[in-house]
Amino acid sequence: MRSPFSFSSRGVAIDLGTANTVVYVCGVGIVANEPSVVALETRDGVRKVRAVGDDAKLMLGKTPEGVRTIRPLRSGVIADLEVAEEMIKHFIRKAHGGPRRFTRGPEVAICIPSGATSVERRAIRDAVTNAGADRVSLIEEPMAAAIGAGLPVADPIGSMVVDIGGGTTEVGVISLQGLAFSRSTRVGGDRLDDAIASYVRRNFNLLIGEGTAERVKLEIGSAVRPGDGVGLTTRVRGRDVGRGMPAEIVLNQAQVAEALAEPVNQIVEVVRSALENTQPEIAADVIDQGITMTGGGALLRGIDTIIQDSTGLPVRIADDPMSCVALGAGRSLEEKVLRGALQAA
Repeated sequence: MRSPFSFSSRGVAIDLGTANTVVYVCGVGIVANEPSVVALETRDGVRKVRAVGDDAKLMLGKTPEGVRTIRPLRSGVIADLEVAEEMIKHFIRKAHGGPRRFTRGPEVAICIPSGATSVERRAIRDAVTNAGADRVSLIEEPMAAAIGAGLPVADPIGSMVVDIGGGTTEVGVISLQGLAFSRSTRVGGDRLDDAIASYVRRNFNLLIGEGTAERVKLEIGSAVRPGDGVGLTTRVRGRDVGRGMPAEIVLNQAQVAEALAEPVNQIVEVVRSALENTQPEIAADVIDQGITMTGGGALLRGIDTIIQDSTGLPVRIADDPMSCVALGAGRSLEEKVLRGALQAA
């Protein structure tokens, strides 16, 4: 049986996220979902890639001399072009089953924040081209998220999507395969992690790493205070700032909700701003359709309740929210009716 990865003509859609990169191969589906992390090793002045993705994330904060971990994207855009190219090469090779399975590069649809500048768009295009793509198309994240969530983007019906990623929150109002309005704010999962780490240092004099802050968010993170005033608890280990020694504290859900209040409010405000700027006829459709949430941040406990209470609109979380953007970009490559969502790079 011939491997589905052996066709050189298969298109590839990449959700190049600040926290995770998700890769979709046309006709196959999601083939990779790994952290956007690269571990580099320097020997005799020569820098080479030691690990990418899951293996590199395990090294965060634990690397020996001569090895460092880099997250080449910040706030949804490329911060280190050279490292980003290496990471994209890794994922394209993975999508095609290895470096020798194809003779020419694939067509690649790459997702970008709606607020990306022309310089940031050019950096993304160049990185993907240099990584081996034969043709590059761009698709804005709110549009890709809406397609992946199954919203009627090609119809004359207004739909609203809120995509909370690692680096940005993207809000899009979509109708007739176009963005009637979009708003992007550089608040996402990373900002939530930073808020937890800052709260722990400020209130407990304890330094924790980004991996620990992310674990706390996933285990007991909540946008709303628990009904019993405390909620779930977890043990947190780090370094005591005063003594310089390892220490451990117990953190509860109410404390984490307090830590996350500011970035959560920023997300709510950008949603409200988008609604205030939406055309009346489309706003009427949004009342019926409600708001659809995608991205890893949509899994934060209570975030849908906060937005629903603030807007008065029904809010639903998409099925498999972390994959919606990649799925939507992939469908835009596969389905002729949706190719209008792609932009020439």
